[in-house]
Amino acid sequence: MRIGPVTTAIVSTALVVVYAAGSGRWVASGDAWYRSLVRPAWQPPDIVFGLIWPYNFAALIAAGLAVALRGSAAARWSWLMALLLSVIAALAWARLFYVDHALLAAAVALVLAALITVVAVVAAWRTRTWAGAVLVPYVVWLALAASLSIEYARRN
Repeated sequence: MRIGPVTTAIVSTALVVVYAAGSGRWVASGDAWYRSLVRPAWQPPDIVFGLIWPYNFAALIAAGLAVALRGSAAARWSWLMALLLSVIAALAWARLFYVDHALLAAAVALVLAALITVVAVVAAWRTRTWAGAVLVPYVVWLALAASLSIEYARRN
């Protein structure tokens, strides 16, 4: 199935918007419960979360537009499939962690999101080096978040 640049741009941006809205909704629903958990020692201060997430969402949109407008058909397809699966896994983490309080399942979902995101980074990097480079902090953040999620599951 061939997917064009405009469709790729629209779908990619829509996925990021759904990701931001969905995760924001579920994360906000479990704040009191979350504050009661035993935290890992390497948990960043809350302000870091407030700074990194707008960057992550903007980077995903920018990289998606770069792949949409400059990427090959294979790059566009790889980007969209990886982004879709990564967003599904990340939203599953938010739901499992904050709503269902299923900490181990949430950790598994976030590890999958981090691993799948590597495919998106490669598709972006091959299209435009800067597009992949802006996603490196996002992948690092997902890896850190996955390690935190695993530790939350272990401690709580």
